[in-house]
Amino acid sequence: MKIFETLSEAMNDLKQRGYVYDFSLNPDAIECKSLSHSFGPADFHVDEIHRFEGKTNPDDSSILFAITSASGIKGLLVDAYGVYAASLNEEMIKRLTIDSKTKH
Repeated sequence: MKIFETLSEAMNDLKQRGYVYDFSLNPDAIECKSLSHSFGPADFHVDEIHRFEGKTNPDDSSILFAITSASGIKGLLVDAYGVYAASLNEEMIKRLTIDSKTKH
């Protein structure tokens, strides 16, 4: 398991490994604005998860997801966690967790 010191370090590494699209999170889907496409919970897999804690401010905590769609599109999703995490439906919460195929 590779450990990253910063969010930007992790993003750079993952982009070099093909996760080139930026995804955003909606309550019931992941959206890729540059492709004008959304992926429902059954349409993607979380390949890696990396968490980052704010060193001086707990509100700076974030989570990075490396995601591959069922059609092979790879991208990154960055979100806050804790108090400010996006509100999601139950199916999306289940898909954004670690399973047996997720590396970390």
